[in-house]
Amino acid sequence: METREAADRFVRVWQRAWTAHDVDALLELYAEDCVHRSMPFREPHRGRAALAGYLRWSFAGERVTDVRFSAPVVGGDGVAVAEFRVLAEEDGAPSTLAGCVFVRFDAAGLAVETRDYWHTVEGHREPEGALFFG
Repeated sequence: METREAADRFVRVWQRAWTAHDVDALLELYAEDCVHRSMPFREPHRGRAALAGYLRWSFAGERVTDVRFSAPVVGGDGVAVAEFRVLAEEDGAPSTLAGCVFVRFDAAGLAVETRDYWHTVEGHREPEGALFFG
């Protein structure tokens, strides 16, 4: 699968599945032996089972009202990056999460490595400037 096609599918599924907390749909995007880094200094989640546990934990106290992903920017060697913004309620309080995800895909179009960088603020806010770099 071409990187562009894999990256477009990745952001499309993440946007829909994050809103629905559909962990199974998200796991279908990843290789069995994937490595996911949710923050630069956390231990990585290795494999689909570890990723599933992290996603379920992340979604536990969250009620999502809106998720948006940018069109992915595709580079060489199966790598793509996309920005995202999530409006949610965390344990009843409004919050906004904004960040980006770096993804490396294998030849089958599955994510073999992902790395997220994100920030949260209280309340529902749009990031300063244009919502997505482009």
